[in-house]
Formats: sequence, structure tokens, C-alpha cells
Amino acid sequence: MIKIGITGGIGSGKSVVSSLFTLAGIPVYMADDESKRLANTSPVIRKELKNLSGDDLYVEDRLDRKKLASLIFSDEVLLKKVNGIIHPVVGEDFKEWAAKQTSTCCAMESAILYESGLDKEMDVVLMVYAPVELRLTRAMLRDGASEADVMRRMNRQTPDELKRKQADFVIINNGVQPLIPQVDQFMELLSEKVAAHGV
Repeated sequence: MIKIGITGGIGSGKSVVSSLFTLAGIPVYMADDESKRLANTSPVIRKELKNLSGDDLYVEDRLDRKKLASLIFSDEVLLKKVNGIIHPVVGEDFKEWAAKQTSTCCAMESAILYESGLDKEMDVVLMVYAPVELRLTRAMLRDGASEADVMRRMNRQTPDELKRKQADFVIINNGVQPLIPQVDQFMELLSEKVAAHGV
């Protein structure tokens, strides 16, 4: 099975591209959604987060996400520790999920694919790129967040230019260039890769 990583910064339009993959019959693992689920259900994450920040981090068996966000807001060391707890569990969950898929390809959508090290699990990485100003506007409208809050989240992610150099394929989602032809082009390259691997 060919594993595809779909990444890009906040507001780049990853989810739109992922939905086009789903329509094309390629199952997509949404890492952000699954990490939220696992933060509530994984005994490993629960135990290690409590050891890190106290039992009151969980309320009625659910992670208090606001409290955790306030703790890591300006503490880069704590943020790295939290990520070090969550990312490996997400990686294992993805492997188990991928093993159950029956298609020739599957994908993972993750804004922090490179930061989490999960890019190493992928056979090919697709980056969705959009200008910072457009990403900022999209994220503010989508999340009802302030410009400062979105910029802070952006600044914690690997710069887009570095991701563009690391990715195998880049889709431009700037509101001008049509998305579908670019996705179709990627699918053609993917078909060649599948054929070459004899999947």
C-alpha cells in the first residue's frame, strides 16, 4: 500500500484536498481529529499527560483542552513534551488504521507531518500551499480566532518554504489556480508509483 502524507500550514486548504482524495476513493486519516480522540481514549496519553501536568488535566475522563492550551501557550519545553507523548500514539494508531484499509493507497492529513516525524511513515508527501495573508484570513474566519492567535500558531509550524522543498509534490491553493487539475496531476503520478510498486 502506498501511504500519502498531506500537509500544509493553517488555512492552506488541506481539508479541501483531502475531501477530493476521499471522493477519488482514497481513505484519509485526519491526524488532528484522531489526536483529539486519542487524547481522551488512550490510557498511555492520559497517564503521561497527568504525570506531566497533574490529575486535574482531565475532567470527567476528558482532556481539558483549554487548560492544556493555557499551560503550553508560552512554554515551548512543555509543548515539546506534550507532543512527544501524543505523536507516537497517533503514529501507531495510523499504522493500525492503514493495515485495515483495502485500497492500493491511503493518506494522512496533518498540519504538523514533518514536526511530528510522521513524514517518515509516508511513501510520498503532498504539500498544499497558500500565501500567508490568505491562510491568515481563512483561519480567522474558520476558527473565529484573532490575528495574533493565528499568527502564534503559524509561527510554531515549520515555515512553508522549507516544507515546499521537502515535499514530493506541491498543490497551490491561492484562490486563482484551479485545485482539481492539480489534484488530477498528482493522481496520475500516484498511478505511476502504484504501478511501479506493483501494489
